[in-house]
Amino acid sequence: MDEGIGERYLRETRHGRGHLVGGRMDWARQPSWFKTYPEAPRVALPPLTPGTEAASAAGLFDVLARRRSVREYGPPPLDLEELGGLLWAAAGVTARQMGFAFRTAPSAGGLFPIEHYVVANSVTDLEPGVYHYAVLDEALELLRGGDHRLTVARAALDQAIAAEADAVFVWTAVLERSRWKYGQRFARYIFLDAGHIAGNVALAAVAMGLGSCQIAAFFDNEAAALLGVDEDEEPVVYMTTVGRPAGG
Repeated sequence: MDEGIGERYLRETRHGRGHLVGGRMDWARQPSWFKTYPEAPRVALPPLTPGTEAASAAGLFDVLARRRSVREYGPPPLDLEELGGLLWAAAGVTARQMGFAFRTAPSAGGLFPIEHYVVANSVTDLEPGVYHYAVLDEALELLRGGDHRLTVARAALDQAIAAEADAVFVWTAVLERSRWKYGQRFARYIFLDAGHIAGNVALAAVAMGLGSCQIAAFFDNEAAALLGVDEDEEPVVYMTTVGRPAGG
């Protein structure tokens, strides 16, 4: 069998005894742990109110049993509290120790290379637009206002589901955060990290009476252009659509 880029990637990032892919970490060149947009208008996200959200009544194993990919959405739209709950499931800070901010989803080396963006199509009390999630502040930073349903659907390999959903989560990977420690083996880890996060969102959606569908098929350059990121250093790696399941 001829070796393709996938096989080459796996072969060239193998660990072996006496040979670990990566190198010594240069602490003077450590990349920033967090990305923010200081000039962007911010929307503080309300905390989930204990006892009132559907999540409080949903057990983990029940949620696991009920999780399905939901591709048809209906009214009413998401509200800001629900969106905030989903973002907390994706990247909520659960503990702070020795300068580290541990989160709801695991990350290789505790480096958290994944950045969180949301295309808000229809969310109560939130202007439609493209947002970045500021993890430490639990706030949304508005990058581009306006209706981007058609643009995100086109970027998602022309899948109408991205236009019909109330919100589309778009995840990127800041490559240097992981590459700084792991060298070329970083590529194995960023996709695992994104998968952990998307899994959290999918389960949280079920617990809150919402539906989600994960999307790995997208036009990379169009998705990066929508967010305004450098696709070579911060490529889009995953998407998830979220909304209220059609028919309740």
